[in-house]
Amino acid sequence: MAGAARFTEARERLCETLHEMAEAKLSPGSTGNASIRVDGGMLISPTGAACASIKPDDLVFIDQLGHAEAGALRPSSEWHMHSAIYQARAEAGAIVHCHSRYATTLACLGKTIPAYHYMIAVAGGDSIELADYATFGTDQLARAVVKALNKRKACLMANHGQIAFGSTPEKALALAIQVEDLAAGYAQCLALGEPRLLSTEEMSEVLAKFSSYGQQAEQQQ
Repeated sequence: MAGAARFTEARERLCETLHEMAEAKLSPGSTGNASIRVDGGMLISPTGAACASIKPDDLVFIDQLGHAEAGALRPSSEWHMHSAIYQARAEAGAIVHCHSRYATTLACLGKTIPAYHYMIAVAGGDSIELADYATFGTDQLARAVVKALNKRKACLMANHGQIAFGSTPEKALALAIQVEDLAAGYAQCLALGEPRLLSTEEMSEVLAKFSSYGQQAEQQQ
């Protein structure tokens, strides 16, 4: 397949992430996609393929102008969205988009995830925002997602799912898993009543502490 010998390590890492997405049950059927930034563009999963079955050679290279490599499989229909995020966010090294159950449920209800738990800060803000609905695979959706990701690394997508990015495929997937867990917790709270929300001041303190949480401070240097 065209260009399959290029970016060998990146292909293997992204492929492993796609398989782990399937194992985590974030991407039922052929839903969901992921990408990794590489020199001159990105590698992205092919359209219509189940994440569990994707091989390194199946990944599609798309350059910074949006041109897919000749002879490759057709890229995910969401490549516009991935490309827009890479253009808007220099720190994004990889992106995971999935239709995980609870995140999708909240997104279909038109809900954001507010600061019901301090771990909301893992996505970079005091809430996980909701991108406006637009047809999948369109520039309109790409713009809506970039807007919802302002000062954040993850968001929900109305009537669609969720998307998360990180410096590596592993970190993007870890964040998507965390978002799904937070979505599940919030959905359970709503089933029992209204949770107490942390204040702006309380979340500001959490966000400040997160700047040096774990290994993040070293990685930002």
